Amino acid sequence: MTLIYGHRGAKGEAPENTLTSFEQCLKHGVRRCELDLHLSKDGELMVIHDPTLKRTTDRRGKVIEQMADDLVTFDARKGGPGWVHPCPIPRLEELFEQCDFEHWQLEVKSASRTRAATTVLAIREMAVRHGLTDKVTVTSSSREVLRAAQELTPDLSRGLVAEYAWLDPLKVAQSYGCEILALNWTLCTPERLEKAQRQGLHVSVWTVNEPALMRRLADFGVDSLITDFPGLAIATLGNS
Repeated sequence: MTLIYGHRGAKGEAPENTLTSFEQCLKHGVRRCELDLHLSKDGELMVIHDPTLKRTTDRRGKVIEQMADDLVTFDARKGGPGWVHPCPIPRLEELFEQCDFEHWQLEVKSASRTRAATTVLAIREMAVRHGLTDKVTVTSSSREVLRAAQELTPDLSRGLVAEYAWLDPLKVAQSYGCEILALNWTLCTPERLEKAQRQGLHVSVWTVNEPALMRRLADFGVDSLITDFPGLAIATLGNS
């Protein structure tokens, strides 16, 4: 059975990484999600993909240069599917409080050692407070983030996000004690999938938006797929 994760909520259906997008994902009965985190200037976990505001809001500047109380007033509808109502940038805490997901892939984008440490510790503190430590996996393509998670929050599950195969993603995942391997679908050969699963890795492939590709990867035996269109995935693969 291939599980379905909503990518940034339901990125193809509603403005990405907003409460509206995650609610849309849940409406389809998809109770697993992937999202992206950056720290605000005052150290709060904000749900936004880019380090800058330009692509998804009508603002300029870096997320890290803004206070959380200001970020949550910025409308993040820009560039996404049309949406009538404003969709502000959410705090992770708001999603934890309002969305009942069975599992969260929390992708941490930062790279500096200090910021990586601050971010993983903040995730752990919030997961503990909300009783979600067994429902979150900290994922990243950044070695600094995975190293910080391994050393500072060993009780939280970890996952490697692999977009390119220039380093063997299986070896990297193993070296940081990862449980999830989030693979760009183009890297997901049957051989690599089988080898990863033999190592005990849950293989999650992204971003899978075409029904024929969803079926092909499910037939390969991927553990989960991450999609911009959770409604389409449910219709294609059934309610897994």
